[in-house]
This record gives sequence, C-alpha cells and structure tokens, in this order.
Amino acid sequence: MTDHSETLTPRQVGGGDLRAERPLSIAFVSTCPPRECGIATFTSDLARAVKAADPTVRLSWAAINEAGSIHPYGPEVRWRIRQRQPASYRAAAEQINASRVDVVSLQHEFGLYGVWSDTFDDHLQPFLDTLRKPLVTTLHSVVPDPSESVREAVRRIGERSQAIVAMAETACDLLRDVYGLDPDRVRVIPHGVPPVEPRGRTRMKRRFRLEGRQIISTFGLVDPRKGLEYMIRAMDSVVGRHPNALYLIVGKTHPELVRRAGEAYRQELYELVEARDLDRHVAFVDAYLTQRQIIDYLLASDVYVTPYLDPNQITSGTLAYALGAGKAVISTPYLHAKEALANGRGILVDFRSEEQLAAAVVAILDDADFKRQLEQNAYAYGHEMAWPTVGRRMLELFRSVAEPKSNGRRLDGPALSRRAAPRLAALVVDGHSSAAEARVAAPSSTTPPDAETNGSGVPKAPSQTGVSGPS
Repeated sequence: MTDHSETLTPRQVGGGDLRAERPLSIAFVSTCPPRECGIATFTSDLARAVKAADPTVRLSWAAINEAGSIHPYGPEVRWRIRQRQPASYRAAAEQINASRVDVVSLQHEFGLYGVWSDTFDDHLQPFLDTLRKPLVTTLHSVVPDPSESVREAVRRIGERSQAIVAMAETACDLLRDVYGLDPDRVRVIPHGVPPVEPRGRTRMKRRFRLEGRQIISTFGLVDPRKGLEYMIRAMDSVVGRHPNALYLIVGKTHPELVRRAGEAYRQELYELVEARDLDRHVAFVDAYLTQRQIIDYLLASDVYVTPYLDPNQITSGTLAYALGAGKAVISTPYLHAKEALANGRGILVDFRSEEQLAAAVVAILDDADFKRQLEQNAYAYGHEMAWPTVGRRMLELFRSVAEPKSNGRRLDGPALSRRAAPRLAALVVDGHSSAAEARVAAPSSTTPPDAETNGSGVPKAPSQTGVSGPS
C-alpha cells in the first residue's frame, strides 16, 4: 500500500493550509536540555528534525523540572512545570491554551508525570482536563501487565489525545489489546536515530588510541537495570579467546540514581573489574556525551551489547542508535529487542547469562562473514529510522491534527491513518576507574553549554546520550 506519509506536502494534508495564514506552532511538553535526561535528548532531536523538515515552524517548550532544580534554559522554554506538583501541570495547560500554539506534542514517561507508590498517582490528569489544544502524545513506556491505576492513566491519555505515537508494533498491539485504546488513533513511528554511514571503524579506533583492539560497547546512562555486571563477567571467557578484546562502558551514572544512592553501583562495577583482573579489558568513559561522540564510539565498536534486565522494556534509544549505525548487536530479550533484532538483525541471549553473552561475542568475533551479515541486516533496518524521515512523518502528523476540517472536527486524513503508514518489521538506548580507563581517549566538551536557540525553538546545546525512557 502506498505510504502517503512520504508523499504528502503541507498543502496536500487536509482541506486547508495552516501555513498559508501563518507558520505552524508546536509546543513540546517534555524535559529539555541542559537537563540530563533521555526524554530531553529525544525531544531535542525531534525538534531539530521537525525544524529541518520545515524551517518555518515555530517551536516552544513547557519544560519539566525536577523538584528543587533550576536549569539555564534558552528562550525556547516559555513555560515550566515542576514535577510532583499537579497544579503546575494544570497551570501550564492554561498558559498553552492562552497562546497561539496550534498543536501540543507531549512526551510521556511515567516518572515525569506522577508518583509511584502502591498505585500510580497520575499528575498529568489536571493537564489533560484543562488543555484545549490538539494533542499528540508519544508514549515512551507501555507496561505489558499494568495495574488498574496505570491502565486508567494511559486510557485518559488515549481519550484526550488526537493521536498516540508508539515506537514499536509491540507497543501498538498492547495499547489496543491490553489498554483498549482506539487503534485508529495509534501511529507507529520509530525512535529516531542520527543518519550514519557505517564506515570508519579503523579511523575511530585510531582516534581513541585503541588500534588493534576488538571493541565491545554499551552506552547510555548507567544504572543497575542495565545488567552491565553480566557483560563484565562474560569478558573472562571472551578474553580467553580474543586477548585484545575491550569492553567499553560509555556514559555517566543516571542522575536520579546518583541522587538516591550516589555512585554505589558504579563503584561495584569498578570493584568487579579489579577482582577479576580485567583492567586491560574493561574501561569506563564516565561522561555525558554529545550525539557526535556517541556515534564515534559506535563506529569504533565491533559489537554492541544491551544486557538489560527488564523484560518489559518497550523502547531503547541505545539499541535504535546501534541499529542505525549498522552494528552487530547482542541483547537480552526485552520487548523492544525481540522485535528489533528479529530476522537475523542481531543475537538474543537469556537474561543474566554471562555464559551466553560470552558465547555470542565470541561467535561474532570468530566469524568475519557472520559479523558482516549482522551489520548489513542491522543497517538495512536501522536507516529507515533516521531523523530526517522521522521528522517528516511527525511534522505531517502534527499538521493533520492541527488543521480543522470545515465542519470543525479535527482531521483524520491520510497522514493520520495508521494503515497508510509503512509497517516496519520491527522497532521503533568521575574520575578514572582503572588504568584501562585512563588509556581511553576521553571526549572533550562533556558538559553541555547553556541552551540557546537563535529563534529556532531548538535548544542549541548538542544532543546528549541518555535515551527515551529506561535506556
């Protein structure tokens, strides 16, 4: 079936042309750089992709702040929301209603819009009850077996949104079958990734002074849900077969974990490396990286690993990045990975199995042809998720819900039809700990500058690592 989303122009969407009167105005409700948060990274990249698709669009933000924190935002942030204060969400909706915004893009992760206790206390409800603008909600987490409070929170979002964006077919099926959402409102648009040509591995290894090493890597915000200790233990067996192998763990500790527990988990990883005498084979890059630096580390890598522990993880930005860069990927079988790595796009291993992780890494490093086939399959799939394509599709969706029909109802035309969109086969990621870490070329400019926009509505701070939702 024809993919109308790739052929429609702004004047072809719906019966009118919003841009003929004035540029489309989009408000993002999300965290925003320089806050170190995966959702902030994602939304900043999305804003940049939408702006590239149509430079005339006007972008603004309602930025979500942690309780007690202040961030030096740029002028793109017109409204601020304080987490854990439901009245703050309602006030933001009232202010957006009074603005000239045409459509609202809300990036939803449960922790940003409520508090977990015995039930989920939904702080988004006052916002939804108050907002009078067309709403497109992107769900970064979809719990497969929800409590009644979670189910009701998602149902409210479904009822109040003109469109719901899921990043995987699995998530779309859950929203229909488990949550009872109207399937005609749900669109599958994958997690965007930077457009990357999968070449330059030797050059990147030289840049990081890692010539002759076989690089296994994991990047993203570090926390215990990542299961990094299992890959560290697997390196005992990997090194026995490939003495030049090096496992790079790239990224800072998750800020929320640091607030709760300091660097205890990272320290446990350091001690595990030392206890197993793996200082030459495991290294840490403890930095919050720019998008360019993430790509460079990926390009240097021979194998990418996500040894994550949560079987219900529905979206992983780091996995999406690795596929987009054409990497040979090994993963535990969480929901996103099972879908994304199907049909020969990667290797799945059991949760908490250092033996299977080691065997999979060795199988790839032993067989250049097998490795090349995995890389080709991953790239063929991942390049469809490049931000220019995702930005165009999201812009078409925003336009279609913003433009009213002549009878006053919101448009539900070709660009909104899930059936008209291509169904992807899968998917939608302090100091040196050891001598090995000191030998890894640390990236420069690890601290993002104050966000500026120069009128673009896109934070000028470079995209950071950290991904949507649990990465």
